[in-house]
Amino acid sequence: MIYLDNSATTPVKKEVVDEMLPYFTSFYGNPSSLYKLSRDAKRKLEEAREKVAKIIGAEKDEIYFTASGTESDNWAIKQIARANKKKGNHIITTKIEHHAVLHTCMELEKEGFEVTYLDVDSEGKINIGDIEKHIKGTTILITIMYANNEIGVIMPIAEIGNIAREKGIVFHTDAVQAVGKLNIDVVKENIDLLSLSGHKFNGPKGVGALYIKKGTKINSFMHGGGQEKGKRAGTENVPGIIGLAKALELSVENREEKNKKLVELRDYLIDTVLSEVPHSRLNGDRVDRLPNNANFCIRFIEGESLLLGLDNFGICASSGSACTSGSLDPSHVLLAIGLPHEIAHGSLRLTLSDETTKEEIDFTIEKLKEIIQRLRAMSPLYEDFMKNGGNSDV
Repeated sequence: MIYLDNSATTPVKKEVVDEMLPYFTSFYGNPSSLYKLSRDAKRKLEEAREKVAKIIGAEKDEIYFTASGTESDNWAIKQIARANKKKGNHIITTKIEHHAVLHTCMELEKEGFEVTYLDVDSEGKINIGDIEKHIKGTTILITIMYANNEIGVIMPIAEIGNIAREKGIVFHTDAVQAVGKLNIDVVKENIDLLSLSGHKFNGPKGVGALYIKKGTKINSFMHGGGQEKGKRAGTENVPGIIGLAKALELSVENREEKNKKLVELRDYLIDTVLSEVPHSRLNGDRVDRLPNNANFCIRFIEGESLLLGLDNFGICASSGSACTSGSLDPSHVLLAIGLPHEIAHGSLRLTLSDETTKEEIDFTIEKLKEIIQRLRAMSPLYEDFMKNGGNSDV
């Protein structure tokens, strides 16, 4: 098997599993209890909180553990909006956010909040001037992702944070795809809230975190016990939290060296596909993108057929976000960058890991070309296109 869908999820590293296992069996105490078994679990839980905080430049008591990046996004956006509705009702986001952000904003619109969905350019980037232009006296929240989960584009987070801080507006970023890959400093970048998820950097599924800057006015998300300083009730997932922290530690070890290798391999993949697959295009900015992300549109091909063809050769890939894999609609991200439906349907996302090899990339490209040739041979649209000269950019 060749696994090239690391933006969807990642395998849990052995060192992470080893760190977690004792807290399923030997140190299984509820961290809210008072006896030694529980104190041991509580101590390890707080060590994990401190590790996560240090890596993103936060303080320990600014980290709150959740069940996922989606939960963190929901908590940040809904409860900032509701806590500050006397001040205003306007939220700014972009059209290419993850659905955990977009659908949450749409729900808030039903409650009377006003949401501005900013356009992006053909490379997937926002215009900083557009943010400033749309800020109103009633704007209470800006929520813009750190890096896009489909096309890998990295947003100018520090610039956005500066604008938000100057205007006194809360700034949240969905950093689920960025944490572990990029150097993030919530203080230097003026980030007030940040969402992350363990399974994106070789940690377990079902555990995430939300950074909340001290002093930020936000409502509790889960009500019940006093866990997570009374803001997120429910017995903590101690093994999962420990696994998340260990995985994050491992992900930032030798990060520059790992990223250098990833960028070289990613660029080799991009250059080879664009030069050897006719009528293909790269989606997203060529430079300001995640080190492991390559996203293409291949004309006259349905993305689903391409994925099934690759799967027959043991190659795992995707056509966009794993959260929308059952949808027949083209990616909202690709439509937002200006691609027509018929081209957006032919998308392919290949996301690498630090264990991906050049041999795996070569094999994937070889099989990709075979599959495309076979699928196009059955396409009447492609046949008509070639009969008419075949001269058109994607």
